[in-house]
Amino acid sequence: MSAIVFLIQCKDQKGLVAGITSFFAERQFNILHCQQYTDTEVGQYFMRIKLEDDGSFNHQQLEVEFSEFADSIDLNWSVRYSEQPYRVALLVTRASHCPYDLLLRELEGELKCDIPLIIGNHRDLEDMARQFDKPFYHLPITAETKQAQEAEIKRLLADFNIDLIVMARYMQILSEEFVNEFSGRIINIHHGFLPAFQGAKPYHQAYERGVKIIGATAHYATAELDDGPIIAQDVQHVQHDNSPQDLVMMGKDIERIVLARAVKAHIEHRIIINGRRTIVFSEGA
Repeated sequence: MSAIVFLIQCKDQKGLVAGITSFFAERQFNILHCQQYTDTEVGQYFMRIKLEDDGSFNHQQLEVEFSEFADSIDLNWSVRYSEQPYRVALLVTRASHCPYDLLLRELEGELKCDIPLIIGNHRDLEDMARQFDKPFYHLPITAETKQAQEAEIKRLLADFNIDLIVMARYMQILSEEFVNEFSGRIINIHHGFLPAFQGAKPYHQAYERGVKIIGATAHYATAELDDGPIIAQDVQHVQHDNSPQDLVMMGKDIERIVLARAVKAHIEHRIIINGRRTIVFSEGA
């Protein structure tokens, strides 16, 4: 079944649910699911509404009419059509566990997206790309070539009509210009439970601090390192006799799950960014 998903954000006000659902009912849309949340601390309202798309209503006309309606009550909104799957680019370095997991989930249909290319600053994962029949672009980077390398990444993203960029353990810091241009469209996996243990070697930092849990965090990339809006996190208990290498191995499993969870939420149009926070609507709707 084809579907249309609207994400809506606005100042909380009376009659929102009635007004929005009436708009779609008047146009004979079948509402498949509707989720809402009101942040009473700041007076903000958030909604995700999923409609059956039987092809009887022109998409362009729908957007024009909804835009007029939204302007009348000051709604911010976005829409996604299930017949247009997200096109996702993977940025990789040497670690294979996260990109391999995403590619396998795409292959098995768990992630309903297209991954048309992989970009790496080393050649280590070229064989992995070949295994999944994906083109691999090797774009090495140095301090002197960073600007040119990012320009080439942008060219590839445009050529492949990419909607979402996933830093699947891409161990490079993207420039402020790059992350601002693709704001809200870059997901990074950090191998630590943010905001603790930012930066390099978080598992070693966790070992030195003697923590009893380790975790991983998927977040949107921003100009501030490891500081973007958090999408998904998970943790695992550890023991005093676990070595730093043990923590790294345990962490890989958490990273796979957390990154896949975040990518899935994004491509299912379930996330609204609200400042430094995210509203992530529930899965399966």
